[in-house]
Formats: sequence, structure tokens, C-alpha cells
Amino acid sequence: MENNDILIRLRYALDIKDTDMAEIFKFGGVEVTKEEVLKILTKPKDSYGEEDYYDDIVEDEDHIKCTNSMLESFLNGFITFKRGKQEPKPGQSDTPLPPKSKESINNQLLKKVKIALSLTSEDMLDIFDKAGITVTKGELSAMLRKEGHKNYKQCLDKYARNFLKGLALKYRG
Repeated sequence: MENNDILIRLRYALDIKDTDMAEIFKFGGVEVTKEEVLKILTKPKDSYGEEDYYDDIVEDEDHIKCTNSMLESFLNGFITFKRGKQEPKPGQSDTPLPPKSKESINNQLLKKVKIALSLTSEDMLDIFDKAGITVTKGELSAMLRKEGHKNYKQCLDKYARNFLKGLALKYRG
């Protein structure tokens, strides 16, 4: 699943306005205009058809490809947007650090949406259940662990897609 798809689905599931999307990016440390947000939230013209076997999509004037660092910045900004700005601890810088994680973007999606929406593990299991997929507590715990932990499990696109689908069912209806 591409990062643009994740943003499109997350925006739909939580009914986030375009101006709020730009503000969330700003909270995460990425300056994006409302017009650029609209370009990020559109699917590329060649995303379907025989060009699917090309890994990178050529950017055109109607589409901006969302990189992993942009998505991670958006998710960090989403936490700030939902929970408020956290006061820096003594000795900590006031500006957000640029994302540098090598962890799977799907795992980050689960972790950061969980934090932003103040979800418990039970809430997340219910969201997966609404989407029609069964995830055990152990599997969820493994996906929420730090990469490198002995019980870490990479979150596959199937789980991320169904989590976003479950969010849409929970928050939209």
C-alpha cells in the first residue's frame, strides 16, 4: 500500500478537512499548502493499468508522491493535532526532530494513530474486528513493539488496510 493511499484512507476514515491536513503537516514539521495537500490526496494518472510494474511513479503537476518521511511527519503532527502540543522537557529542543525511523510505515501508522486517538489495545482489536479480520492480542502487541525486539512483527499491508477500513466503519458509520 502506498503512502498516498494511507493518507487518503486516514483522511476519509476520520473526516479530516483539507485545511486541517495542511495544519497537521505543519505540526509535523513539513510546510504544505492546501493545494499541495490536494495533489498528495489524488491518485496518479498511471496508477492503474500496464504501468503497474514500474516501481516509481513519475510525478506530474496533478500529483505529489508522499514519501515515508512525509507520512511519518504527518503522523507526528496528527498526534499533536489531536492531543495538543507537549511541553518540552528541560534540555529538549522546541522544534520537532526530522523523522529518521527505518521501521515499517505500517507499524508506525498503528502506533501513532493509537496514540493520537487515545485508543486502548481493546479498541484496536474492536477496530480490526469491525473490518472483519481477527487479530489476537499477542499479534497486536508484536506489531506495536519496537523494531529489533525479539517479538516484533512487521505489520503487513493487509492489516494496515483493514485497520483503516475499521476506523472508517467506527468513525463514519
